[in-house]
Amino acid sequence: MEYRKLGNTGIQISALSLGSWLTFGKQIDNALAEELMIKAYDSGVNFFDNAEIYARGKSEEVMGDILHRLKWNRSSFMVSSKVYFGFEENKPNQRGLSRKHILEGCDAALKRLRVDYIDLFFCHRPDKNTPILETVQSMNTLIQQGKILYWGTSEWSAQEILQAHLEAERHHLIPPVIEQPQYNMLERKKMEDDYLHIFRYQGMGTTIWSPLSSGILSGKYLSQNPSDTRLSMDGMEWLRERNLTEEKLVKVKAIKIIADELKVTLPQFAIAWCLKNNHVSTVILGASKVKQLEENLEAINVLSLISSDMMLQIDEILSNKPVLSDF
Repeated sequence: MEYRKLGNTGIQISALSLGSWLTFGKQIDNALAEELMIKAYDSGVNFFDNAEIYARGKSEEVMGDILHRLKWNRSSFMVSSKVYFGFEENKPNQRGLSRKHILEGCDAALKRLRVDYIDLFFCHRPDKNTPILETVQSMNTLIQQGKILYWGTSEWSAQEILQAHLEAERHHLIPPVIEQPQYNMLERKKMEDDYLHIFRYQGMGTTIWSPLSSGILSGKYLSQNPSDTRLSMDGMEWLRERNLTEEKLVKVKAIKIIADELKVTLPQFAIAWCLKNNHVSTVILGASKVKQLEENLEAINVLSLISSDMMLQIDEILSNKPVLSDF
């Protein structure tokens, strides 16, 4: 396993990590979830990603029970949670980034995860109804209380992240140090354009999600329409409509030819491509089978096979590399 510095922090994070969205507490049983965590940990993974909304809290409960049983040394792994969506009764103050929901959401996540502190605590989305200063102050409070170690954002705009840093500096508070955006061959603008200033001047790290574009880059949709995937799950119609297009499948087919020439699988190739971006601290893997996780963890060995010329070839196929304006 390769370990990377998480932005400007002193944390070393495994280049590949394991997430629980749509799997733990929902798509797979608890025994399989434990197998996946053990496989990841034994392979050098030291970061496990979660959120309050995943399986409406059940995902964190499953992960917490596993961590409690395995009794790994607490200093050997990191766990995250995210606050914003809530999941209880959708009453006022049960979602968003108000001081009330952030503090209550953190306490609830600590109980579900069965840990004394959360390593990385994310604001899962920006909250237009709450002043950013209030959110920054609340996260600072949690750090001072020892309930979280670092805080970050997820799918915030560069302007919102910059505002959080400005508020933190102005009021002598601790700023966000990580962002969790979607990033893959088919979704590039935030990581390769919008965030360049915050990488350069704020030193943000990233824990990127959906490296396979919800399975599109796995190749499973090239010759069939499988029924046991996340795009076929109830409630995922929006994801299917956004991702499963003929234009994208044509690009995936061309990318697969390059992967075949390297004698690696398409998922391994797509994950390794994400790791070629120096601003990627870790790629969050999702898996519903141990064999699938084993295959994707091998992406770390594919990284060195992707040359600069090959990256240019990929850019020509994808035709979506952001065109940068002059700074």
